[in-house]
Amino acid sequence: MFEGFYGSLDAISGPLFKMPEPFPILLISFLLTLLTTLIYKYATDQELMKTIKEDIKALQAEMKGLKDKPEKLMSKQKEAMQKNMKMMMQSFKPMLITFIPIVFIFGWLRGHYTALGDPKLFFGLSWIWTYIIFSIVLSIGLRKLLKVH
Repeated sequence: MFEGFYGSLDAISGPLFKMPEPFPILLISFLLTLLTTLIYKYATDQELMKTIKEDIKALQAEMKGLKDKPEKLMSKQKEAMQKNMKMMMQSFKPMLITFIPIVFIFGWLRGHYTALGDPKLFFGLSWIWTYIIFSIVLSIGLRKLLKVH
């Protein structure tokens, strides 16, 4: 069904997979993480996200001092939940934008590495776990570098 798309990706990435492992998956992780981080940055209101995070942090600090006042604690927890919901709604748009392309790319990667016999790439891990580790580390760095909230 997606042979044409996957064939195009194979043609484009031919030189990439000639590099020794785990460099191809590291580069793919970097590119996908950069793409999703940029989409997240420009598809969300960064000032609003920053304000909400600061408000939630302040609410958490207040809640620590209200352990002996359950009514006030519940009120602060409700406020924090509302702010978390607002932040989640902001994050929903970039998630929808990036979800489908990433599903296709993961299907292509699965097919590629399955054809190779599912080699162990990084500390004996399969391609998916190697991708996850690299993307978490890269995401932390890119978010700080690009000032994404």
